[in-house]
Amino acid sequence: MKINTDFVDWFRSVAPYVNGFRGKTFVVAFGGEVVADGKFVGLVHDLNLLSSLGVRLVLVHGARPQIEVRLQERKLQTSYVNGMRVTDTDTLQCVKESVGRVRVEIEALLSMGLPNSPMANASIRVASGNFVTARPIGVLEGIDLMHTGEVRKIDAVSIRSRLEQGEVALLSPLGYSPTGEIFNLTLENVAAAAAIALNAEKLIFLMDARGVEEKSKGKSNKLLRELTVTESKELLARAADGSTKISDDVQSYLPYAVQACEGGVARAHLISRHVDGAVLQELFTHDGTGSMISQGPLQTLRGAGIEDVGGILQLIEPLEAKGVLVRRSREVLEMEMDRFVVLEHDCMIVACAAIYPFPDERVSELACLAVHYDHRNAGYGDTLLKYVEVKAKTQGSKKLFVLTTGAAHWFLERGFEEIGIGKLPKEKQGMYNYQRRSKALIKKI
Repeated sequence: MKINTDFVDWFRSVAPYVNGFRGKTFVVAFGGEVVADGKFVGLVHDLNLLSSLGVRLVLVHGARPQIEVRLQERKLQTSYVNGMRVTDTDTLQCVKESVGRVRVEIEALLSMGLPNSPMANASIRVASGNFVTARPIGVLEGIDLMHTGEVRKIDAVSIRSRLEQGEVALLSPLGYSPTGEIFNLTLENVAAAAAIALNAEKLIFLMDARGVEEKSKGKSNKLLRELTVTESKELLARAADGSTKISDDVQSYLPYAVQACEGGVARAHLISRHVDGAVLQELFTHDGTGSMISQGPLQTLRGAGIEDVGGILQLIEPLEAKGVLVRRSREVLEMEMDRFVVLEHDCMIVACAAIYPFPDERVSELACLAVHYDHRNAGYGDTLLKYVEVKAKTQGSKKLFVLTTGAAHWFLERGFEEIGIGKLPKEKQGMYNYQRRSKALIKKI
């Protein structure tokens, strides 16, 4: 039987994400356009898959195009202030009608259980209700926004109760006051507030743009796949002073993504609603498909601990199978874990290296340098090499050597020189494997 190795490799690559996402809360926000253009059916299939993997889902929908149609039908005019609709009494009636229709359509689509589809035998229960308490925005730039409001409180306890029962929570862009008033809200405001209140792992915005794209003068659009909160604020400041351009969607969603991260949400994602399977690609691939905003840098370099054994094994086993690295058993790794350093990217080990000092001869060995295949050419190898060089110097070493079968040129380009086996530390000469015929290279540090 022929084994589809590509499928096996892919399935193994997504396993860390599946394990990491189980039991976590994701808030997914999308405009009414997703429902209006029929794209929600495909999104439902992906949401069902996430739910089946143990992800707790909170959906936040918008209804702007549906509201616009209803206003046109009634021949009502509307205006905006800072992207928010001025909601008078007649407009509020159109908002309530439109939001209600969209919510019912979403609930119906989430109830699908068609044979021969990703929703086969699915049983997604939807919980919606008065989870959002709101207050009026009042007067802004001299204009009374009337029934336009902002989130005052999210009933996180009630939502968590539904999520724990395996239900999907559905939030609409409407809020209610303790006096029984109804306020028109923006989906961005509801989504960010819900993500913060629920201490969500992720906040995902689906939009028209493919992600956060920056266009500077004289340059083509550049997709920024990863941004910190600080970098996002700097980008918004450049957009405000006109030195760079970003899409209207990004101007609307990015400030709330920043707000969510500052409020404790681990990651916020801005992705295109036009890409089939965009949510899955963003969550289960290394590069993703859009832009991810985080509280701080995603890259972490640190000493390894016993809990990293599994991650290091997953990283080095493919290279051991090819003969690039010497095989190390789990037992050996556990005993030598204090020799290893790991480089994490978004909580996943993507590179590692080990350092073995020979203090009598004031020299150290760099060993087991490995970088995940999907992260090659990202500079991680250089980062680890510099770290090991500094650490070796602090331990009193004057030189750093390495044994390699296939990466000699990489080390030569970084200042190493090839030497004979007889110039290695005496102890290392006695352990040299003549069958592997590794080349020895050394560098002064």
